[in-house]
Amino acid sequence: MIYLDNAASTKIHDDVLDVMLPYLKEQYGNPSSIHRYGRLAHKAIEKARKQIALLINADPSEILITSGGTESNNTALNGIAMKNPSSKIITSLIEHDAILEPCKKLSKNGFDIDYISVDSFGMINPVDIENTISEKTCLVSIMFGNNEVGTIQPISEIAKICSKHNVLFHTDAVQAVGKVPINVKELGIDLLSISSHKLYGPKGIGALYIKNGISIDPVILGGGQEHGLRSGTENVANIVGFGKACEIAQNNLSENISHTKKLRDILVKKIFNEIPKVTLNGHSKSRLPNNAHFTFLGVNGEDLIIKLDEYGIAASTGSACSVNTQKASHVLESMGFSLEQITGSLRLTMGIFNDEKEIEQTVDSLKEIIQELRSVSPFKEKYSFTFDN
Repeated sequence: MIYLDNAASTKIHDDVLDVMLPYLKEQYGNPSSIHRYGRLAHKAIEKARKQIALLINADPSEILITSGGTESNNTALNGIAMKNPSSKIITSLIEHDAILEPCKKLSKNGFDIDYISVDSFGMINPVDIENTISEKTCLVSIMFGNNEVGTIQPISEIAKICSKHNVLFHTDAVQAVGKVPINVKELGIDLLSISSHKLYGPKGIGALYIKNGISIDPVILGGGQEHGLRSGTENVANIVGFGKACEIAQNNLSENISHTKKLRDILVKKIFNEIPKVTLNGHSKSRLPNNAHFTFLGVNGEDLIIKLDEYGIAASTGSACSVNTQKASHVLESMGFSLEQITGSLRLTMGIFNDEKEIEQTVDSLKEIIQELRSVSPFKEKYSFTFDN
């Protein structure tokens, strides 16, 4: 199998698995216990907290450990909203459902939600945010890098606008952390969401950066773990693995960026050279280094995914989290794409374990598959091609 769906989830790094195993077998104590087993577990968590913080240049005290990106996003939105009843929240039309769905619920509970539109590249104009901020706005939440088309937003500019108006700024950085340099202090970010399994760590663990001095209401109540902000016995093995994954990402960031960007550029160039009637979606320059999102006109994306799987290639049409809802991509709709363009979309996301041979094999397979699918398409006369073209 060739795995090119790293935006959905990544393979756990061998070194990550190695550090987790002792906390599943020998060091199984509850971190809240005061005996040796508990103290060792607690120490391991605090080490991981430092590793997570270092990756984004935060203080360990600013890291709230969660079950993943979805909980982090929900905690940021609900935690701030509960401190500011009947206030306004600004977000964008292309956010992940882990932002949009909580916003829908908050809207039903008396909060006003303002949605910022994007251009055809999936880019937000910061001026639109400034023009939308009012005295009632308590939070702006804009994703760092889009999970479908890979467009990176002007985070620093947005943060400056929010700071100017004394409004908190949260960013869903699930797709960006570990893939591009992020310095929360330099960027001026107040809250930031991270997910472990997007950066070669275990699933079911993540974090929310909360800048010191910001107060949020806890969403999960109980025994008072995580300084009272997130009760429940900690998942020690996963936290340890998450911390190690962050350490590996930090130590190899430049190398990994160069590797995935090189593979992506080879992929894009080869596809454009060998397959007609294709577009690259998202911003051409301001995008995640591992993301390539295409539209192959005259092809059904789901058929394309099935055929790729038969060829031993794992890919997706967009967010893996919303596959079961069977709805058209709200991201592409917001970018002004037609139904035909949305239908023919394909997302290929590279990872550190991919190589050039896999990329070349993928394009060779894509060429055959698209030729086959277009030959039976209702638009075959418009989009069909042969290997001689």
